[in-house]
Amino acid sequence: MARDSRHGGPTRELSDVVSVVAPGMTILGDVMCDGTVRVEGKVEGSIKATKSVVVGKDGRITGDIETQDVVVAGTVIGTVAGASRVELQETCKIEGDIRSRRVKLDEGGQIEGRLHMTAKAADEKPTGSPHKGASPSIQPPKPQRAAGRN
Repeated sequence: MARDSRHGGPTRELSDVVSVVAPGMTILGDVMCDGTVRVEGKVEGSIKATKSVVVGKDGRITGDIETQDVVVAGTVIGTVAGASRVELQETCKIEGDIRSRRVKLDEGGQIEGRLHMTAKAADEKPTGSPHKGASPSIQPPKPQRAAGRN
């Protein structure tokens, strides 16, 4: 570990930094962070973090989350995109789409939205389906002609 020459102590990597939105605190606007953001208060705006976003039991985010790993125990109204992993704990309430390669949902967690789980799910943008609830890759079978008829 490198040393900080000004203070004589070890330096920290930016990915090790944890920024906290404390209980009783509200942030109005988007948040961008190198490292991890832990939300115990409220954020009214989107959050982008290089490492992870953790939403505590009493935390509330009204906006999108975009990061590597996401853990939600509180409330999120917006899209949750974890490039690597999303963990939804039993006390979570999500109103919006979830995009990730891996998702863990504890019993009792509430989700109102779509779940997108593919190797590139967190990187893809939402696209509208031509038929609500139908997969665009499924086609109805074509009628076959009876033998000998024209």
